[in-house]
Amino acid sequence: MDTESWQLLEEAVRKTMTTASGRQLDEALAELGWLDMLTQMPDSAVPLVFRLLGETGSHAPVINDVVLHAAGRDAGGTVPLPFAGGSWVVWERTDGATTTLGGELPIRRVPNGEPLPLAAGRRALGWWLVGSSRAMLTRARQHALDRVQFGRPVASFQAIRHRLAETLVAIEGAEAALQAACDELGCLLAKAAAGQAALTAARHCQQVLGGIGFTAEHELHRHVKRSLVLDGMLGNTRELTREAGSILRAKGFAPRLAQL
Repeated sequence: MDTESWQLLEEAVRKTMTTASGRQLDEALAELGWLDMLTQMPDSAVPLVFRLLGETGSHAPVINDVVLHAAGRDAGGTVPLPFAGGSWVVWERTDGATTTLGGELPIRRVPNGEPLPLAAGRRALGWWLVGSSRAMLTRARQHALDRVQFGRPVASFQAIRHRLAETLVAIEGAEAALQAACDELGCLLAKAAAGQAALTAARHCQQVLGGIGFTAEHELHRHVKRSLVLDGMLGNTRELTREAGSILRAKGFAPRLAQL
């Protein structure tokens, strides 16, 4: 696909996500050829779709498709997914939000699941977390430019700049890890980095936004809640970091994860 065609596709996906969410978005993505893209060019389609899910704040149960495709099964259904703390959940393809994880998503707990290849799913969720992190940073940055205290924008204060800069560094580092991820360990570490970046973004952007960031009218709290849920899917940052340590200890060495 040439550059112009790709830009048109990205614009179409973004526009769709700003007007639909949940089951409606799931169906709209299918009409745009999401499942075909997942089969034919997953390395391009997955970052595009999941990053835009984070940036727009919309949601769709497409993580099921990524995990099912990686397992060699037909996409379009649902599958139990491991969640933080040794639990299992199913992300339903409906609009019936549950109270299981915050009450905004159609996710319900199930007793157990079966072992599945998780590398592709972790990489996909990592892109979603990066998109959410960028959305939080964008809103905090704009607030810092607009908000005036002591006769000047708060963006001119060094403490504000440091928080925004640290957030950007965390996001860029996570994105670089996702771009380099090509095996199970790489995807595991990339998901952990993306989860940590999202937690860093939530903490710093909340401080930059101040009291308005706590209000229900502001979008920050939705991105924070979404990031906490996504961080827990397929293992949270702390669990994945411990798992990576166990893998490296068993190997006795740290393999090269990227060609620099």
